[in-house]
Amino acid sequence: MKQDVVAVTVRGVMPTANGCAVFLGDGTKTFVIYVDHSVGNAIQMTLDGIKKDRPLTHDLIGSILLGLGTTLDHVVVNDAQEGTYFARIILRMENELGKKIVEIDARPSDSIVLALQQQRPLFVSRPVFAAAEDMTEILARVRRQQKEQPGEDES
Repeated sequence: MKQDVVAVTVRGVMPTANGCAVFLGDGTKTFVIYVDHSVGNAIQMTLDGIKKDRPLTHDLIGSILLGLGTTLDHVVVNDAQEGTYFARIILRMENELGKKIVEIDARPSDSIVLALQQQRPLFVSRPVFAAAEDMTEILARVRRQQKEQPGEDES
C-alpha cells in the first residue's frame, strides 16, 4: 500500500467565507480541502489539544470504537471528483474470534478529525495527490500576512 499513497499531515486550517480551508501536505506539496465551519473548528481544536466539556460527535465516535475494541488503523483520501474529495476510514478489529479489517466510506473532513484524535496516519492516494493543485505558496503567503497584521491589542 505504501507505494500507492502519500503520507500527509495537516499543514494549516484557515477560515473562509463559507467554511474552512484545510491544507494537507507532505513537505513537497500542499493541497486544500474545503470543509464546513464546525468540522474545521473540530480539526483546529484537535490540533490545539482543546477538549470540550461535553463530547462532540467525533469524540463520541472515538469512544464507541474504543468500547467495541476497534482501532482506527489509518485514513485515505482516495478520490476527487469535480472538486469534491472522498475518503476511507480503515478500522482494525481483533478479538478471540480473529482479526477483521473494515473499510468505511467517509467525508475527508470527519476522517481527518478522527485520525488526528486517534493519532493515526493520514494518507492520500497518489493519483489524487498528483492531480491536486499545489497550494504551498498560498499557505505560505497567508501565514506571512497573518504575521504582518497587528493583533487587536497592538492597534
